[in-house]
Amino acid sequence: MTMQPTIPPPATWPAAPAAPSTETRTGKYLSFRLGKEEYAIEVLRVREIMGIQEITAVPQTPAYVKGVINLRGKVIPVMDLRLRFGLAETGHTHQTCIIVLEVHRGLTSTWMGIIVDAVSEVLTLAESDIEDTPDFGNTVAAPYLLGLAKVKGKVKILLEIDTVLTARELAGIEHASA
Repeated sequence: MTMQPTIPPPATWPAAPAAPSTETRTGKYLSFRLGKEEYAIEVLRVREIMGIQEITAVPQTPAYVKGVINLRGKVIPVMDLRLRFGLAETGHTHQTCIIVLEVHRGLTSTWMGIIVDAVSEVLTLAESDIEDTPDFGNTVAAPYLLGLAKVKGKVKILLEIDTVLTARELAGIEHASA
């Protein structure tokens, strides 16, 4: 009998590395919603945006991993970003979609889909729009935060998609989708 590795919850992730300079964080971002919050990821990582479709469940994966989809002959793992971030699961609406991203792990990369509540817009962020993530203290680790963007009087959370999943989790998902 094979044991599924225990995946630590987000609160136990290692401390975030020092934030990159705002100059390296400038550029185009795709913003999307999860609940009432707005998030953004680098546009260069986005491979496709599609409506919700049938997802094939994969046994013995974490609850936030919804399964895999077939994207033009390529099997892509899909995770629900709401569940990954510890938010309540909700039903899908006509705005719910899957964003297919290229995620880097070391020298390799893989495609992964994330389910989000709605895609908002493409933003062009300048150095003056971006601030470092505040220090939440030792009890809160958020290595997946690239920074915070101030746009039209609101704050958008910039995600470092490569660290949303730890290397161990990503390896497990890749193995499950193979």
